[in-house]
Amino acid sequence: MKQTGTMVSNQYPDTKTAYLRTRGGSLEDRSQQKTDGPDRSTLTGVRDGDPQALSVFFEYCFDRVYSLALRLTGDRTTAEDVTQDVFVKIMQAADRLDPDRDPLPWVTVITYNVCRDRWRSRDHKVAQESVSIDDEQTGGRMVATPESDPEVAVLDAEKSRVVDAALLRLPEDFRAVVLLRDYCGMRHARIAEMTGDSEAAIRKRYSRALAQLAEELKGFWNE
Repeated sequence: MKQTGTMVSNQYPDTKTAYLRTRGGSLEDRSQQKTDGPDRSTLTGVRDGDPQALSVFFEYCFDRVYSLALRLTGDRTTAEDVTQDVFVKIMQAADRLDPDRDPLPWVTVITYNVCRDRWRSRDHKVAQESVSIDDEQTGGRMVATPESDPEVAVLDAEKSRVVDAALLRLPEDFRAVVLLRDYCGMRHARIAEMTGDSEAAIRKRYSRALAQLAEELKGFWNE
């Protein structure tokens, strides 16, 4: 199954790269590029419930939480509600935060769990039936800079929009594994731990998700 995922990625190389390029890479890549993350003293303050430390931490995590929630749920209003719920849960569980470890994986787990609870709710299922994927702008707009080619920026933004729409057409468990693996940079073993599935099952799901995503995009990219 791992071979299948590789084959799909090679056959449709832009399936993931267009998505990640217009987002500045995976969250793991972006966190490595970002040097102004909360230091140990701030994280200790978060663990101890210090309001100022929590404010700094929320500011640091907001874009990551909201963008992941938006791509998992496909709806801006739902993503806003999820983001609010995530920060409430962070405050409730702050005493479990380890100041000596990167907090983003912990925040990602909380975000995924809140989204999963939303998926299971009747209100979410009803709302999904009324969402127009073509009209939904799923964030991460590509903005031309003096160093970039405006035409390339527009094309990348269109590719990103198409891939985002294709992701929303995947079953929720397929969409989640692609986003957690490729957008958040999580390993299969960590995703398996999060979802309660075996690592083999996650690898199989990921390969199947890539195959379905490539099928969704077949008419967009020239072979």
